Amino acid sequence: MSKKENTHSGVRHVRIGPDADGQRIDNFLASELPGVPKGRIYRMLRKGEVRINKGRVRPTSRVREGDDVRIPPVSLEVREQPAVPRGLQAQLEAAVLFEDRDLLVIDKPAGVAVHGGSGVSLGCVEALRAMRDDWQDLGLAHRLDRETSGVLVLAKRRSALRRLHAAFREDRVSKVYEALVDRHWDHGNRTIDAPLQVHTRRGGERHVTVDAGGKPSVTEVQRVDSCRDASLMVARPLTGRTHQIRVHLQHMGHPIVGDARYGDPERNDWHAKRGLKRLFLHAQSIAFDFGDGNERLFTAPLPDALNTYAQRLFRSGGKR
Repeated sequence: MSKKENTHSGVRHVRIGPDADGQRIDNFLASELPGVPKGRIYRMLRKGEVRINKGRVRPTSRVREGDDVRIPPVSLEVREQPAVPRGLQAQLEAAVLFEDRDLLVIDKPAGVAVHGGSGVSLGCVEALRAMRDDWQDLGLAHRLDRETSGVLVLAKRRSALRRLHAAFREDRVSKVYEALVDRHWDHGNRTIDAPLQVHTRRGGERHVTVDAGGKPSVTEVQRVDSCRDASLMVARPLTGRTHQIRVHLQHMGHPIVGDARYGDPERNDWHAKRGLKRLFLHAQSIAFDFGDGNERLFTAPLPDALNTYAQRLFRSGGKR
């Protein structure tokens, strides 16, 4: 467990630079005051202890380049950087697909969470921040499920993160996934338009269902290969809901092979006995307009273990 120690900061005045321009004040304070609970930050804002250009602010107010932010004295909890296990560090070092001054793109390994929380102390972003000094400000542009492998984009600077979030808001992002679903798919190319509702179970676990009262959710799918026992699919999510592809394919009667949450336990066991040890879902590519008029495209090949399993299954099962 990381060591903790208490220190004390006097009144500080911080001049907002270009990387923080447009950030919400509550999030800016969280980055300036590591270890201070969000509740304490909101109390500071409500009491007027935090000022922007000498004026009171709300938690939803946004800072602008050149603003003067007054931060009051506060007890800080300083944590040591987490120790990254050697195995995880080696995995992440080998997973880097691309890096420049703005972006870091990795081929996220299956079984590694993108960030800590819900019983996970160390995710990709925390581990990467601890691995290199120039990665300490990394921010997630989007997320992948823990069990899913594939392309994950992180921003190295606040300004880059804002541009990426704008691309997602404005539908300038295209993502492609590969999935092996149970049984032969005979629905042809299909646009699955089914609203999704997120339910939170005891312990904070999220479970998603198709529900008329849920949020609009659309996924385009097409079959690439098939046999009696499974079908290899390409899925293009047009919305970005939690567990969207997994729930939409289950809704069609073809859950993703190896899905412990939404799949068929007996069929998962059937596939496990034949060599599949994980969820067969892989983020194959992501493309986006980064705001400079040039489209960025990043791809990650299907992991060898998944490709080998699918090809062996198709050979033994006979293509349809």
